[in-house]
Amino acid sequence: MSTQTRNQLESRFGGITLEGTPHALSAWFVVTLRFVIGGMILFAGIGKVSEWPFDASGYLVHGVDAASPVSGLYAAMAASPALMEIVNVIIPVTQVLIGVALIFGGFVRLAALGGAMQMFAFYLGGWSGEWLALFDSTLIYAIVFLAVAAFGAGRILGADKYIEQLNVGGQPLIERFPKMQYLLG
Repeated sequence: MSTQTRNQLESRFGGITLEGTPHALSAWFVVTLRFVIGGMILFAGIGKVSEWPFDASGYLVHGVDAASPVSGLYAAMAASPALMEIVNVIIPVTQVLIGVALIFGGFVRLAALGGAMQMFAFYLGGWSGEWLALFDSTLIYAIVFLAVAAFGAGRILGADKYIEQLNVGGQPLIERFPKMQYLLG
């Protein structure tokens, strides 16, 4: 038997107030969203690692639309062998770490921010400048990552719930270091 607790969503910004009461099943959907987006990026990273050595230069040179606002930047990145060595490691490794963090629910806000940043970078690379292409799937993924962070999805059936309560100097971690709330949740 489950107990239903009424939660209230409320936000005020720029003179606009948003209010709502989430459904009792919302927590399950938040956890599912965290698992699904975590699995998506985990397997993207595993795919890159399994085909080692990974090389992002092909995407940066040929996969970026010429009308993209970052096409010149990405081409310059691809032209730098030293930078490409770093990028070729950072992309797959961070994708695996982000996926693992989201699936286990640890450091969810940090992981979700990393996922959103990657998806937004891919979105900018693929944007053709046409307004019809504005709502690309990578932009949707970026928003999903941000939603997972905003919902504090690591506190729902996740490791963040326990990490926040770790005893540090006689206090729960989150009380001793309040800024950790921006990484956990």
